[in-house]
Amino acid sequence: MTLDKILEEIKKAEKIVILTHEGPDGDAIGSSIAISLAIKSLGKEPDVIIPEHSKSFNFMPEIQNLKKESDVKKYDLAIALDCADAKILNGYTKYYENAKMKINIDHHNSNTMYGDINFINPVAPACSQILIGMLEYFGIKITKDMATCIMTGIITDTGGFSFRATAETFEFAAEILRLGVNISEIFRKTLHTKNKANFELSKRAMDRLEFLEDGKVSFTYITNEDIDEVGAVQGDHEGIVEIGKNIEDVEVSIFLHETKNKGYKLSLRSLEYVNVADIALMFGGGGHYKAAGAYMKGTPEQIKVKVLKEVKKQLK
Repeated sequence: MTLDKILEEIKKAEKIVILTHEGPDGDAIGSSIAISLAIKSLGKEPDVIIPEHSKSFNFMPEIQNLKKESDVKKYDLAIALDCADAKILNGYTKYYENAKMKINIDHHNSNTMYGDINFINPVAPACSQILIGMLEYFGIKITKDMATCIMTGIITDTGGFSFRATAETFEFAAEILRLGVNISEIFRKTLHTKNKANFELSKRAMDRLEFLEDGKVSFTYITNEDIDEVGAVQGDHEGIVEIGKNIEDVEVSIFLHETKNKGYKLSLRSLEYVNVADIALMFGGGGHYKAAGAYMKGTPEQIKVKVLKEVKKQLK
């Protein structure tokens, strides 16, 4: 069985690295730290390499121990979490590719199955939710710190239980509450608390917000100039895509934020019936039915035209 094989590889490996996707969100970070804590409980000392993250996650246990890079040339085992494609492993694909054994744990249905061992559950609303059943199968007791990380992943990837949450999600939440995890506090810190840079970027995005296709589509963007002027760092654009989606009659929210070397990151959200994962796939990206993304070259206007053409095919 796949889970037995994963546990076997973890137990026999000496040097272990944990990786996730670039621009890590709460699920990426939460899953990475949670599994590292579980592996530590087995007497191992894994490296978790996440070079940058939003300050909004500074409350998470072990966040101070994340590494920007490693001097280990070849790991015995590399575990990738919440990452659909090895190409977007935070710029550190080399650690994964050079490892003797590679494990891929994810919940994206666009996953390319790039591991020696792949454990993919596209029904799970968050990668961190997959870990609950996995750790229970391994016989590893979920501690309060692990549960805090797992709950952060679930809350951020479900928008505070507003989409993709399953019956199991709420059952897990109840279990996590019993461990003493303050779910309300995680909710507030990850979804409601905004730093000044995020607020300033949100204002600029709102000033540029356009409504298209009889108000069914919203579009906005921020540039590197905006990011530099407000002193934003990695993750300070989080949540801006939700602004458009939360406006009455909007079915699809399109948000672009410029990156240093990959053009614009396209973020897509839908309210009910548009499958934005299919749209993102057209541009080399992927994701979930109601939340997806891709990287695109061009000006915001050029990208808007291309994406809108695909969105219109699904609008009712």
